[in-house]
Amino acid sequence: VQLVESGGGLVQSGGSLRLSCAASGNTFTINAMGWYRQAPGKQRELVAGVTFGTEETNYADSVKGRFTISRDNAKNTMYLQMNSLKPEDTAVYYCHARRTLIYSDKEVDYDYWGQGTQVTVSS
Repeated sequence: VQLVESGGGLVQSGGSLRLSCAASGNTFTINAMGWYRQAPGKQRELVAGVTFGTEETNYADSVKGRFTISRDNAKNTMYLQMNSLKPEDTAVYYCHARRTLIYSDKEVDYDYWGQGTQVTVSS
């Protein structure tokens, strides 16, 4: 699975951006995708995630009500709509996908990451 992010950039506080993540390769076994971010000197954290099939979503408390995760299955693309951006949202945003393969006696998860896209919010 290959993941390519786009849509990052520089925006003023209160502005909006939409990130995209295009997946290719063995996408038919992906069962979950999400967006993570990492700010300088901080650990990578989950921003939003979506479980395929149920389409259940989850968000970090810090972005609830401002960010929306969605996906277009036909295009194998996931999005993150970010509104009311704040300077503390500044980070490199990474796309993540998980495949779960079922073998005769176990399930194995495989994790994939995009290269990251920079989001900078100025005050």
